[in-house]
Amino acid sequence: MGNYLNHDPRDPGALVIGLDAGGTRTRALLAAASATDGRVLGEAVGGPGNAMTVPIPQLTEHLVEALAQVVPEAARARVVAVTGGFAGATAASADDPGTVRARAALTEALGRLGIPSDRVGICSDIEAAFAAAPGTPSDGLALVAGTGAVAMRITDRHATTTVDGDGWLLGDEGSGFWIGRSAVRAALRMADGRGRATVLAGWVGRTLGLPVDVLPTGSIPSYDKGGTAGPVGTGTPGTGVPGWPRARREDFRRHLLPAVMADPPIRLARFAPLVAEAAAEKDAVAQEIIGEAADHLLETVRALEPRPGERIVATGGLLGPEGPLTAPLTERLGAHALSLDWVADGCPGAVALARLAHLS
Repeated sequence: MGNYLNHDPRDPGALVIGLDAGGTRTRALLAAASATDGRVLGEAVGGPGNAMTVPIPQLTEHLVEALAQVVPEAARARVVAVTGGFAGATAASADDPGTVRARAALTEALGRLGIPSDRVGICSDIEAAFAAAPGTPSDGLALVAGTGAVAMRITDRHATTTVDGDGWLLGDEGSGFWIGRSAVRAALRMADGRGRATVLAGWVGRTLGLPVDVLPTGSIPSYDKGGTAGPVGTGTPGTGVPGWPRARREDFRRHLLPAVMADPPIRLARFAPLVAEAAAEKDAVAQEIIGEAADHLLETVRALEPRPGERIVATGGLLGPEGPLTAPLTERLGAHALSLDWVADGCPGAVALARLAHLS
């Protein structure tokens, strides 16, 4: 992280701050207030910033942490606008509980550091991500696919319609959590005889630290699209894995379940990269999981009733340049005359919104 103002703290230009406050971190950018300048002058990272799940005192501390790093003390009086994109907040309603909490924490953090708070804007991290697209669009669709999954219709830079984003218990279909849970379910189904053989059983088991002697050994049978066993298998899904007899499969289940239950449910998302890797190696079960995840995201987007050619700004690790869902979802959207416009995160969008607030 750096702050280029440290090289010339006497620079008299006006400054803006953009924040992207999500479930795992808060990222802050300091930039020149002039849109024609375009300079990013500093960046810093603080702790989690979800406005609904992080208690206000902790949220305030995390904001202070990021802001104190990004704005040199000598330059703080020159800040003319601050916009924060917070998970759990929205620009659509000033009375939204998450928005109220985010504004309270941000105002307190700015006050502690002596940063002016006359122009403080609060929006969701998704609204900020949408504004990060080229041209700072005001209308269109936003899609997030990372640990969770949600799509929104953005009108006049405010979210007006939301599809999914209902959390790990009730929704987030096609998300990293959903993919990771599917991997563990596939491993359990293989072990108890209901599912087809997949390398995911061994990979999930090793990731969880299960004893080596309970993991499947030998080669994994391959299956065609119709579900019949390849030349190595016996034709009975889940039961014909060489070197993995029933007793060992029972031991696998007995060890796997408590290992999974020991962590918060959302931690299942850490298995999503295993599914992507297995799919790249042509594991049929993993390929189906990736395909179903893309189907879910397509369904989520279509629920917003997009018009052909309408802009879809996407963010999240599953849809980036290396994202495992980028190619399958792009193919599915193409059949509906839709395409993705990916952005890394909402910080540049928050900066753009702060600049707009300063100019208004």
